[in-house]
Amino acid sequence: MSINFYYEDVADLHLDKKRLKNWITSTIKEEGKLPAELSFIFCSDPYLLEINKQYLDHDYFTDIITFDYVEGNLVSGDIFISLDRVSENADTFRVSFSEELNRILIHGVLHLCGYADKLPQEKEIMTQKEDFYLDKL
Repeated sequence: MSINFYYEDVADLHLDKKRLKNWITSTIKEEGKLPAELSFIFCSDPYLLEINKQYLDHDYFTDIITFDYVEGNLVSGDIFISLDRVSENADTFRVSFSEELNRILIHGVLHLCGYADKLPQEKEIMTQKEDFYLDKL
């Protein structure tokens, strides 16, 4: 099992990696899964836009793209996060950058645990799960 944090074209956030890894691991286990290989890649809007275009054929900014490599109960994936979007979302929702970043981190993890957010009822469940796990951090 490994959880790694990478930075592409953005400065290092100097995160409390041990605390985040413990939180992410416990979230995955609480969802009845096992953590395997997870990579969080922090980047800018232009960087994530190119990934969105290249791999998803979408031509718009987004805060997160999750590539799911889950096999059975083993949770694996690459989670790309635009720090530009996190910052803008934090302003929009009137929360701290750190709070919004944590929400986006766990949002990606929950996608890998099998949660979707396309339909209104799925989005509601996702938000409830995010809130539940944010309280545990």
